[in-house]
Amino acid sequence: MSTSISYAPEERSKTPAYLIGTLTFIVAMTGAAMIGYGLLNLHQLSSYALIVAGAIIFVGSTVWGVRAIKTATGIAIGQQFLVANAILVFAFFYIPILALIFFSFNAGKVPTVWEGFSLRWYLSLVDNEAVLRAFRNTMIVTVVSTIISTIIGTMVSLAMERHNFRLKLPFDAVLYMPIIIPDIVIALATLLFFVIAFNMVKSLFGIIWGLGLPTIIIAHVAFNISFVATIVRARLIDMDPNLEMAARDLGANEWHTFRRVTMPLLMPGIISGALLAFTLSLDDFVITFFVSGPGSTTLPLLVYSQVKFGVEPDINALTTLMLLFSIGLVLLSQFLQRRS
Repeated sequence: MSTSISYAPEERSKTPAYLIGTLTFIVAMTGAAMIGYGLLNLHQLSSYALIVAGAIIFVGSTVWGVRAIKTATGIAIGQQFLVANAILVFAFFYIPILALIFFSFNAGKVPTVWEGFSLRWYLSLVDNEAVLRAFRNTMIVTVVSTIISTIIGTMVSLAMERHNFRLKLPFDAVLYMPIIIPDIVIALATLLFFVIAFNMVKSLFGIIWGLGLPTIIIAHVAFNISFVATIVRARLIDMDPNLEMAARDLGANEWHTFRRVTMPLLMPGIISGALLAFTLSLDDFVITFFVSGPGSTTLPLLVYSQVKFGVEPDINALTTLMLLFSIGLVLLSQFLQRRS
């Protein structure tokens, strides 16, 4: 005769986990505030007692909170700390951005004091000649550099993935260098290249050529090619080469095979690479700052030049528009890569 033993399920708290987490966070932050205040006033004897009390409150509330959440949800303590760490990291990065967006709708002239909701600073951008000129320069640089870098990056990825040639490995390493090297190094190297090139052109042909929109476009193309080639090459790796071989067996030449088979299959990767190049070119400041000249100010340069003299409310509106536009392009690029 067999007997079965049944165990009662673990009793869990009926209090919602989000209430426990919120209460724990408030109490823990209170303890952290006490510690911070005490550290800033160490010249007072009472500050040491405040630090000790804050530490007890912080540690005690944290221990109680994680145990209560584990009882309520069954989530391990280690997983709770990982989730809390992710939340704090995202909050550290995005709360200032959200504050900037919030104050861009401020009606007052002081950008950090809320005086009511208004769209006046967004409307003022339309009448600002400096902003319109910088926007025009940004669009010229971004569109032209994106088109050129997308074409060259696609061609480079096809050559690297489908053909074997001498010095392929060193060329492959050089191709990824702009992704690894810091922007300041690329900016200095690009500026040095232009200075040498200008001197050679002046000495050989007597033509004086200075920094401006063409040099910005060349610099953006130079670092965008690597990003486009990386994305398109990843798409090429996942492609089935038998599809192209089947097209050739059916009588299609190289051009028709590329136009009818390869190009449509690569299009999601090409569009994703172009959107990423567009975003990088739109937001770039360091390299643009080094290779720009008179009359070639872009939006990032304009924002930097105005912030040096104090943050104006219209700067909040301008940076908010740039931020939302860049985020939209990045999300669209990620969406197309997943669809591909």
